[in-house]
Amino acid sequence: MNKKKSPWYIFFWITLFIIIFMLVNASMQRSHELDLEYSQFKQYIRNGNVSKVLVSSSVIKGQFKDSDGILKKFRTVPMNDPNLIKDLEDNKVLEFSAIDKNGWVGPILINWGPIILLMLFWLWIMRSMTSNGKQMMSFGKTKVKKSHNDDLQITFQDVAGCEEAKEELQEIVEFLKNSSKFQKLGGRIPKGVLLFGSPGTGKTLLAKAVAGEAGVPFFAASGSEFVEMFVGVGASRVRDLFDQGRKAAPCLLFVDEIDAVGRHRFAGIGGHDEREQTLNQLLVEMDGFDTKEGVILLAATNRPDVLDPALLRPGRFDRQIMIPNPDLKDRKEILEVHSKKVKLDRSIDLNIIARSTPGLVGADLANIINESALLAARNNQKTINMHNIEESIERIIAGPQRKSRLISNKEKKIIAYHEVGHAIVAKNLPTADPVHKISIIPRGPALGYTIQLPEHDKYLTSKSELLDKLSILLAGRIVEELVFSEITTGAQNDILQATNIATKMVTEFGMSEKCGTITLSNSLNNEIMIQKDVSGRSEFRHSWKTYEIIDEEIKNIINITKEKSKSIITTNMDIIKRIVGHLLEKENLTGEELDNIIAGNTLSNLKISMVSEARTKQSKVNNKNDLIIMNNNVIG
Repeated sequence: MNKKKSPWYIFFWITLFIIIFMLVNASMQRSHELDLEYSQFKQYIRNGNVSKVLVSSSVIKGQFKDSDGILKKFRTVPMNDPNLIKDLEDNKVLEFSAIDKNGWVGPILINWGPIILLMLFWLWIMRSMTSNGKQMMSFGKTKVKKSHNDDLQITFQDVAGCEEAKEELQEIVEFLKNSSKFQKLGGRIPKGVLLFGSPGTGKTLLAKAVAGEAGVPFFAASGSEFVEMFVGVGASRVRDLFDQGRKAAPCLLFVDEIDAVGRHRFAGIGGHDEREQTLNQLLVEMDGFDTKEGVILLAATNRPDVLDPALLRPGRFDRQIMIPNPDLKDRKEILEVHSKKVKLDRSIDLNIIARSTPGLVGADLANIINESALLAARNNQKTINMHNIEESIERIIAGPQRKSRLISNKEKKIIAYHEVGHAIVAKNLPTADPVHKISIIPRGPALGYTIQLPEHDKYLTSKSELLDKLSILLAGRIVEELVFSEITTGAQNDILQATNIATKMVTEFGMSEKCGTITLSNSLNNEIMIQKDVSGRSEFRHSWKTYEIIDEEIKNIINITKEKSKSIITTNMDIIKRIVGHLLEKENLTGEELDNIIAGNTLSNLKISMVSEARTKQSKVNNKNDLIIMNNNVIG
């Protein structure tokens, strides 16, 4: 109960107000009364100056005339005088009373009010301490959110794509609906199901859909809610979660971001006793509860590689389901789900949008539709058109436009040469993805950007593709050096990406002849130099000579690709200058406009969007499902 609405709280303030009011009133009355000695009071009676008297057990009040004939109020303390009434009658004091008309409430409140207030204040403090004690004891209670069937309206129909994952989870739904079907055959349903995949692929939505399909209570919690600063709280909350699940069986327990509590024990220097105790309790509970009780644990994570092996063994998380990034078919279905809530123009083809967004996950696609609706509303449009979709895709890939940023002509020219360098090298490499747009309008952290979109999804990347990607990344720095005989900080992100790719080629992908086909990095913490043993102690995995070879191979790969890129740029310098002239004039160039400039044709005034280019290439792309999902290449 809210303290400000409790009866004790209200009664305390009402009593305090009444007592303060009466004390102030009594003080004001007393300030107008003259204190008399009892003997003076009797003398005024004998002289016939007293006109009115009010007698009580504690005070005598009245009115008298002073020597100047002015009527004044007085008060005096009563004495043991049995002749007082007789004296009043003999001296013709006609208006007198032996009863206090104010009653007994006022004197009691005035005399006993402070004591009553102290008692109420003490009771209030005791109740507050009791309430805080209950809160302290509630630390061990889980903050799980329980949802019933009426609250869960999500089903598998609301989850687009990931058909394989839905088939795996369908067995869980069947068990929760009809457990006897499996028990008759002696089968045992998995105790736990782990959903893992990239952020935004719909793991949490799938868990809600399982509960919605089965029509059972759904307990949702986050892994971070189990870990507190107080030792033992996490383990207590784990016990409380499973206790609530057993009472509501059959039900579904869902723990999101389980890597917050299920991380590998002894990982890194030092330890985290509270988290490890929480993990130990989770392991015990998953071992202890029986699937016949109808309680199934679902968990989701983006980092299955950091989870403790004891958590993943059979008998705990028996089933591990990967939620992949959506392919072309899945992206179209996801767009259909989210586009139901908005008004799309008839000219919009969701299949074209799906083809122009390879590598994006469900959350990205939902964001594209939402951003398009916001942009259309900002422009007072009645429907969402293709221009809104195109702008939203670029916003998601490269960031929001920053046209208000003032850039000098010199810097704008450097940026233009930088971006055209990326594009022209990409145009001359056989494995590079097509260039769809070049822009020198700042977006997000980039002052300019070059967007490459693959014609189809991919699942594998070859060594030649990685080398070509390195050449494209380094092209911006090379063209700056050749044209201006100076280098700038604009290639910082390009160099970082190139170094990371080259490092992985040597240490993880086995693409170095000198190092061979071995892994030279620790996959858990991405360290090349040092790895941790089971006790958390650091140890060297390889000799110092190996590390020198790694450095040499990384530099060798960078230098080879740099020379290749330099050769392409030198050969095509005239074309680069021509493209830069058009880019400085228009600020944006599409892929088709870039092809026209390279071919020596005149640019059309018709603006061809990135999505429209995908429409023209639709017939060239074979609609297969064995295509990779790679991130959109955005080069700044």
